[in-house]
Amino acid sequence: MVEEENIRVVRCGGSELNFRRAVFSADSKYIFCVSGDFVKVYSTVTEECVHILHGHRNLVTGIQLNPNNHLQLYSCSLDGTIKLWDYIDGILIKTFIVGCKLHALFTLAQAEDSVFVIVNKEKPVKLPKSSSQEVEAKELSFVLDYINQSPKCIAFGNEGVYVAAVREFYLSVYFFKKKTTSRFTLSSSRNKKHAKNNFTCVACHPTEDCIASGHMDGKIRLWRNFYDDKKYTYTCLHWHHDMVMDLAFSVTGTSLLSGGRESVLVEWRDATEKNKEFLPRLGATIEHISVSPAGDLFCTSHSDNKIIIIHRNLEASAVIQGLVKDRSIFTGLMIDPRTKALVLNGKPGHLQFYSLQSDKQLYNLDIIQQEYINDYGLIQIELTKAAFGCFGNWLATVEQRQEKETELELQMKLWMYNKKTQGFILNTKINMPHEDCITALCFCNAEKSEQPTLVTASKDGYFKVWILTDDSDIYKKAVGWTCDFVGSYHKYQATNCCFSEDGSLLAVSFEEIVTIWDSVTWELKCTFCQRAGKIRHLCFGRLTCSKYLLGATENGILCCWNLLSCALEWNAKLNVRVMEPDPNSENIAAISQSSVGSDLFVFKPSEPRPLYIQKGISREKVQWGVFVPRDVPESFTSEAYQWLNRSQFYFLTKSQSLLTFSTKSPEEKLTPTSKQLLAEESLPTTPFYFILGKHRQQQDEKLNETLENELVQLPLTENIPAISELLHTPAHVLPSAAFLCSMFVNSLLLSKETKSAKEIPEDVDMEEEKESEDSDEENDFTEKVQDTSNTGLGEDIIHQLSKSEEKELRKFRKIDYSWIAAL
Repeated sequence: MVEEENIRVVRCGGSELNFRRAVFSADSKYIFCVSGDFVKVYSTVTEECVHILHGHRNLVTGIQLNPNNHLQLYSCSLDGTIKLWDYIDGILIKTFIVGCKLHALFTLAQAEDSVFVIVNKEKPVKLPKSSSQEVEAKELSFVLDYINQSPKCIAFGNEGVYVAAVREFYLSVYFFKKKTTSRFTLSSSRNKKHAKNNFTCVACHPTEDCIASGHMDGKIRLWRNFYDDKKYTYTCLHWHHDMVMDLAFSVTGTSLLSGGRESVLVEWRDATEKNKEFLPRLGATIEHISVSPAGDLFCTSHSDNKIIIIHRNLEASAVIQGLVKDRSIFTGLMIDPRTKALVLNGKPGHLQFYSLQSDKQLYNLDIIQQEYINDYGLIQIELTKAAFGCFGNWLATVEQRQEKETELELQMKLWMYNKKTQGFILNTKINMPHEDCITALCFCNAEKSEQPTLVTASKDGYFKVWILTDDSDIYKKAVGWTCDFVGSYHKYQATNCCFSEDGSLLAVSFEEIVTIWDSVTWELKCTFCQRAGKIRHLCFGRLTCSKYLLGATENGILCCWNLLSCALEWNAKLNVRVMEPDPNSENIAAISQSSVGSDLFVFKPSEPRPLYIQKGISREKVQWGVFVPRDVPESFTSEAYQWLNRSQFYFLTKSQSLLTFSTKSPEEKLTPTSKQLLAEESLPTTPFYFILGKHRQQQDEKLNETLENELVQLPLTENIPAISELLHTPAHVLPSAAFLCSMFVNSLLLSKETKSAKEIPEDVDMEEEKESEDSDEENDFTEKVQDTSNTGLGEDIIHQLSKSEEKELRKFRKIDYSWIAAL
């Protein structure tokens, strides 16, 4: 049974990986990146997520390696805390409570026990030494003011001698020893000659007095002699045609890396115009650039939520792809029936398949199949609609481009799933399926459906029925889609369409009117008219509620019609923005929008009383939602939570944050324990295997019975504190091996099972002694070992007799004491 806890909204992955610069480990084996409330640790070789560092209660805004211990990582968050992690084992070491929102974090090897953070004013925070896990860090000292909150606008140079900060048209340099600040100003963009001089980012040379700054106009300025406000100089490097997004010097300082909206990484060797190297076609705008401490790897973070790991010779070696945050999600949220992956708009012209379980992208499907041109003034072809049908065998997509009202380019494509290639192959392409924009499309997914059927609705006032037909000829066998029926209702715009669960009825909404059609004869059966505004959402009930039809209007009315009586069953005043039916139950989830935020209502169409209500699930507007069937059903006993037993509900906000409802904490959902369990299950059955605490549960019972008296069983070590402490404590914080040896060996000792004096017969010796002279008078005794898994470590060890003491006892036994009975 699931422990009854409050249902709460949790992040379920898909957070931005490109929010801040990624950080390499000292040996370049791992890369760290912020992801919402978490810090994720990825392998630079396998691209797999090794650990998820969870503990912050708000957005993580900065990460840095501990300069005094490269096996530790600092992180800061908007929750006002700085946390110190052991990233190898994924363990939180200490939390420093600052008490105000932290926007960025910097560490310096020269500044012992201090870190630099950006608050309302940038301050170094002194980290007090304490043995407790939570410590208040209140010692703050002021360094620079009037700075940008972005960490790209601050850099420490020449081994911490100074710090440079840029904002708008100003460059400020603070010298720690002198405690003085130099300020440099560029001409304002109001002057056309000096247009777009705004600073965008800054980087400092690691060993020399040189500052590189990026600007809106694509120029890079190298500042020198900035110790004197009057003698300073700068030189310009120019290749980027748009703003410079980020800069980074190599570890030795011999080259400068820059990136921007061209999706090209530029390496300026010796900081000269002539010596340039390029890594083009990286797929999206470069937002951050990082360099590994060893200098062998670079990494770029991109606007499509992607991190690319690059070798020193400018060759891409690994790609870590998160949930792509597109400009707008036109297709909504869908679930691939085969992979159970979340499907939605990805990078321009693509559908992305995203695994909710592993929190990573599976693959992209190129729908438009045209090269994307990154130009703000250019009207692009947009992927506007998509739908899965026939249990994942078919996929329908719609793409359109409209430069003027009279110039509409519309195309519908039907994709067939190919088992050999394990992907979708284009089957049919239909140009201009309608004369105006397509508003909805749906497949008939009834189990008894003999022929695949697709319905499209359009603003041109028609809905069309498309069926799969045999186009085979004498040369080859082929199937394709063709139009079978066209319907309309008084030339109103068709806005929504959906099939009933058994596929017998089709509901099409024409503005304020809902029409019901027979899917066999395509006859109009009945109409429902509720003069409460245009129908925004439409769906049939399922299972026992299949006789109901639900519709939500733009004027904030939710209606439920009974298809048997052809009458309005009930209505409610609710401004529904999202309405999704659960495919595994009768439940319907509706999210309403108010001035305060978004609220969730879960109900059955058979009664207007909601099963579950949760207010304020999000402060921002919720745009899409979807039910995802569970692989393993839950077992909530509370009636209010039973709607989560078979499916889980996910929703997407306006800022494209993916959220869900759960009683489990986010770390329980996201921690990749499956890989660890898989590794442990594959361990061989050796003594070391038993020390790790994993035992074979499916062993042959007969074999155990026959060998029970012959084999010495090793103790169960799962509950022994000494072993669990040894195995679960990070190696670099353990005491010396000499100290642990005695404790570890004592924990493995076995205590013997001894019988009481009443149970031991007179003719049985305590131990078999073959070398003794009186061995023929002794009986064999089989020693049994007691399981010590439940015994304490401090038990007294039973005293064992020596051989000489045993011989003395045998002599006493041979003496005849029968004469005593005659007394």
